[in-house]
Amino acid sequence: MLKRILIVLAALCGMASVPAQAQLEITVSGGDVGALPIAIVPFAQTSAMSTDIAQVIENDLVRSGRFRALPRDQMKQRPSEMAAFDPTPWRAQNIDNVVIGKVWDDGKGGFVARFFLVDSLSGKQIIAYDYPIRDLSQSRYAAHWIADKIYEQLLGVPGYFNTKIAYVVGKGLGFQRTYQLVITDSDGENPQYPINSRETIMSPAWSPDRKQIALVAYEHGRSAIYLYSTETGKVTKLISEKGINGSPAWSPDGSKLAFVLSFETNPDIYVMDMATRKRTRLTDHYGIDTEPAWSPDGSKIVFTSDRGGKPQVYEMSSSGGEPRRLTFQGSQNQRPSYSPDGKSIVFVNTDGGQRIAMQDLATGQMRILSDGPLDEGPAFAPGGAVIIYSSQGPKGRQLATVSVDGRVRLTMRQAGGDVQEPAWSPLLR
Repeated sequence: MLKRILIVLAALCGMASVPAQAQLEITVSGGDVGALPIAIVPFAQTSAMSTDIAQVIENDLVRSGRFRALPRDQMKQRPSEMAAFDPTPWRAQNIDNVVIGKVWDDGKGGFVARFFLVDSLSGKQIIAYDYPIRDLSQSRYAAHWIADKIYEQLLGVPGYFNTKIAYVVGKGLGFQRTYQLVITDSDGENPQYPINSRETIMSPAWSPDRKQIALVAYEHGRSAIYLYSTETGKVTKLISEKGINGSPAWSPDGSKLAFVLSFETNPDIYVMDMATRKRTRLTDHYGIDTEPAWSPDGSKIVFTSDRGGKPQVYEMSSSGGEPRRLTFQGSQNQRPSYSPDGKSIVFVNTDGGQRIAMQDLATGQMRILSDGPLDEGPAFAPGGAVIIYSSQGPKGRQLATVSVDGRVRLTMRQAGGDVQEPAWSPLLR
């Protein structure tokens, strides 16, 4: 049975107009072993639709490292409806899962994309949907959404393809250096450049509804925390105290923002109620407390502190109170964040260089996931299957992801700039 659903996609508006081209050069390694074989048959689609829906779906799944796609020239048949599907040739090629579909004009100025995920062993559909496409500009969103559905159905965890990535690009040297906030689709397509500055931009953080990005920017050498509206393009200064204004982090429900200020004494963690703008100081210690991140249920905050002598990860109630130290392995551990299920944290471990590490909160067991030597800013992608961070590549800083088992790695390099401070947008449900 086909499920008809209407998906309202949040579009980022008010940004600088740029060509819709890939911003990031993406390379996958370690994805062949254990990858699931799948065939994404080219969709039968109207000539008005320039986007190859099936190709975008295939690219998403292959880049995840979890799937191995059958090349199109090896496909024995190309059905677009279940009535024309013959499981025999797919079984002979050891392809258990096949995606077929088509796109047609709905007669109202839009389109409809229909897809089936089919089990070739039984010859029966696993899932099937119709996806309304409002106009041609939404065609890639439709493809990402279909890839998300396939990923979740076959792997049991939410897909993350229909999301956005925000990051900072630094270009040039010395007085000529400039900074840009860049927002792209998860595959590096459709880049937008909402903020450009000759002074540092850092720490972008998405609100849970994807309508705002909190970030730190400098003006005349002084830092402040700003809010950028992804709907209107408006930038609003939120906090500008003397000293440090840094590390903004949204609560899971978007009602609060945690951040770091130093104007009273040392750097400490504060929380602001976004409705009233009332601030509450959570830590008051002679050490440096910084880099807060919320637990998925909003009840706790992890942060970095050198109160024990060197930077380590601590956890406290989101209403304050005495923190407890979480990390003990390694001389320094910092920049923590929670997994979406709240069972693990990821952070930067400095033993043998700066590498990305993940720790189970129940057992305290830590695993190193990246090679270093200068990996920074880790955070879980939506769904928790991979971790995004920035690393030092042969041609400058680049974005990278690693699967939580450490097996699949992906690098995303931008020509002509250093990429850092990645932030993956939440899922839209």
